[in-house]
Amino acid sequence: MSPTDEQGYTETGQTRTRLPGGDPYGGAPRRTGRSSSRGLVTVVGVVVLLIAAIAFANRGDGSSSGDSPKKDQPKAAATGASGTRPVQTKTGTIPSGFAHTEQGAQSAAANYAVALGSAEMFNKASRDFVLEAVMSPSHVTSSVAAMDKAYTPAFNQSLGLSKDGAAPQGYTFVSRTSPIGTKVTQATNDAATVEVWCSGLLGLAGDKSTNPVTNSWFTITMKLEWTANDWKIITHSQKEGPAPVPGDDKASSSDEMSQAVEGYGGFTYAR
Repeated sequence: MSPTDEQGYTETGQTRTRLPGGDPYGGAPRRTGRSSSRGLVTVVGVVVLLIAAIAFANRGDGSSSGDSPKKDQPKAAATGASGTRPVQTKTGTIPSGFAHTEQGAQSAAANYAVALGSAEMFNKASRDFVLEAVMSPSHVTSSVAAMDKAYTPAFNQSLGLSKDGAAPQGYTFVSRTSPIGTKVTQATNDAATVEVWCSGLLGLAGDKSTNPVTNSWFTITMKLEWTANDWKIITHSQKEGPAPVPGDDKASSSDEMSQAVEGYGGFTYAR
C-alpha cells in the first residue's frame, strides 16, 4: 500500500410469485383424458434417456483400458490455486528463491506486494531492508531514493506516527496488504509483468486515534526480471480498485483490532 492510497453491498432481494394450481390464465381446468397416456410415455422416454446418458458419462471408469489419465481431461481454471509450494527459503521474513516459471513470477509478485505494503515500510532502516530483498540489484538505489521521498517524516506524522514510523504508546499501527489474485500480462523466459489485486489495511488502532484502521482495494503492477536465480522487481506501480460494494459489517473496537493484528500472522503466498 503506497502513501498515496485512498480508502474507500447493498442487499438486493427477489420475490418469487407462486401461481395457484390450475390454468394460470383463469380458464377452465385442463382435460387429462388422452393427454395423460402421452405424458406417461414422455416421462418414461426421458428416464430412459437419462439412464443412457449416465451410463455413457461413466463409461470407462474402472475399466481395463489402463489407469493413465485422459489426455483431454480439463485443466484447473486459470485463477485456481495450483497447489505447488512456492518456496522453501526466506530473506529475513520475506520469501525468496522462486521458481523460474510464470507461476514462480506470480508467487514472487504476491509476496513482494505484502512486503511493500507492510508497516516496515514506514521506518527507514526496515524499509531499506525490504527494498534490498525485493528489488533487482540494479534498481535498489533508485528505489530507495524514490521511497525516501514518499515516506517522509511529515507523512508519518500525518498518520499519527513518530517521524521514524513508531506508533505512540498504547496504540497499534496497522499496515497490511493481502493479495486476492495475480495475473501475468506479459512474459518471456527472463522477464514478466504481473498484476496483483490486493486488499489493504492502514491506520492507527487506539481509543483516541484520529486515523482509525480502514480498508482499501488496489492493484499493483510489477515488472520482474530473473536475476541471481530469483525473480526481482524492476519497477512497480499502483492504481485503485477493483473494489467491491462496502458491506454492512460492524466496525471492531480499537482493542479488537490491536489484538487481531498482534495475534494473526501472515502467509507465504503461492500461485
